Amino acid sequence: MTIGAAARAFTIGRVSRRTAAITAVLLCAITLTVAFLNKARCAGAPFRADGRSVAFDYLKDARVCYSDIQFLWLGRDIDQHIFPYVHGGITADGSLTGGAVEYPVLSGLLMWLGALGADNDAVFLLHSALLLAPFALLTAWLLALLSGRAALLWAVGPPLVLYAFHNWELPVVCTTVAAFAVVTLGRFPLRTRGMIAGVLLALGFCFKIYPAIFVVPLMLYVLTGGDERTGPDRHRPPDIRGALYTAAAAFGTVVAVNLPFALAGFDGWRASIEFQQQREADITTNSIWFWGLRPLFGTDAVGTDAFADTVSIASPVLIVASFALALWVGWRRYDETGVFPWIGVSGAMLCGFLVFHKVHSPQYTLWLIPFLAVLAVPWPVVWSYLVADIAIGVGVFRYFYAMGTGHSIELMEAVVRFGVWGRATLLILLFSIFLKVPLRLPARQDPVPAPDERPSKAGTAGTAGTQPNPFQ
Repeated sequence: MTIGAAARAFTIGRVSRRTAAITAVLLCAITLTVAFLNKARCAGAPFRADGRSVAFDYLKDARVCYSDIQFLWLGRDIDQHIFPYVHGGITADGSLTGGAVEYPVLSGLLMWLGALGADNDAVFLLHSALLLAPFALLTAWLLALLSGRAALLWAVGPPLVLYAFHNWELPVVCTTVAAFAVVTLGRFPLRTRGMIAGVLLALGFCFKIYPAIFVVPLMLYVLTGGDERTGPDRHRPPDIRGALYTAAAAFGTVVAVNLPFALAGFDGWRASIEFQQQREADITTNSIWFWGLRPLFGTDAVGTDAFADTVSIASPVLIVASFALALWVGWRRYDETGVFPWIGVSGAMLCGFLVFHKVHSPQYTLWLIPFLAVLAVPWPVVWSYLVADIAIGVGVFRYFYAMGTGHSIELMEAVVRFGVWGRATLLILLFSIFLKVPLRLPARQDPVPAPDERPSKAGTAGTAGTQPNPFQ
């Protein structure tokens, strides 16, 4: 079967899971190639003495080919090939020194590995892309197993073109999706699945923090027996030990990964945390705080400080409140159905984080895409979110270009505002939707066969494929 034929069969759902997964991986590989070529337009000869592409400063906003990967070739001692964190720190004005970077340790390690053998930002971008691409391909494979043709949203969607090599997001998305797959598709006992998923989410935390919030709903899923306690088994005692094992697996993984770095260079390890704590909601953060709250404060130093103090309190309070609300609604769903919808609750918690966090970088959309694929979100909502995301992913850089060159900014500012508020509105809507909708494919159920492959009604009675989805 050709790639084209496989893709056509994939889109109408007439292939096995394995064929669907292979097709998703092949299509994802093509998308990743396009994504790299897009970012590579900003990289290449001639180079300055420090290895920076001369074209980067002139083209990054005008051609929307900016990437943090290429940008951070300078300023974090990556170009000096210094092992991260060990000799680093942070200055009083928030500048990172001596190999310290603003990301958790596994992302810092990837950055260092990508720089090996590189003497300019173009080679660093290429090496980093080669390191990151396998994570995207594995994610495509797993999403196809979990959600069938909805995996195309990841494999060929605009977000992967815009953000695959914008930052180091692909590994953390992969660990999160792998945790979904282990729990949903795994055949071994729930406790074991919960512990493995806890380890995967903890590894994700060591890449980009946010998967840590999914450990709590995972624990509640294990505590309540997953989808194995419907009917008469629903009222069996909660599996407290299993929930604690899940938490212990996650916590132990975080300690095991971080402890060597903390012992080797505590100041450098701590610097990544302090950097994020000090970061303010400015024009580069694309958040509702800058576009909604900032105009209410003065532009002088007093107003700037008052705005920063307000956000530093309001943002975490609202994030925690959104987490509590998602968990409460999820528990009510458990009371109604007998199954705690841990993936839906996790998605809702992520929406709360994205809406209220002081930073909402464009590439964070990659975090959300697996939830849009795995959960049965109405497609009009999905398309609407992608439109708002493109408005940010493209518009914000054209906005910076207009400001930097003295061109009129009104149109691009309107595009950015549309993206910011459209995205925030849809995230609030998705918060509610994630908590209500079922999985696109029920756990442990194969895709519906083509009409000519379906057995007769007489032969289907009592089969697994006819069982109702416990999330409905």
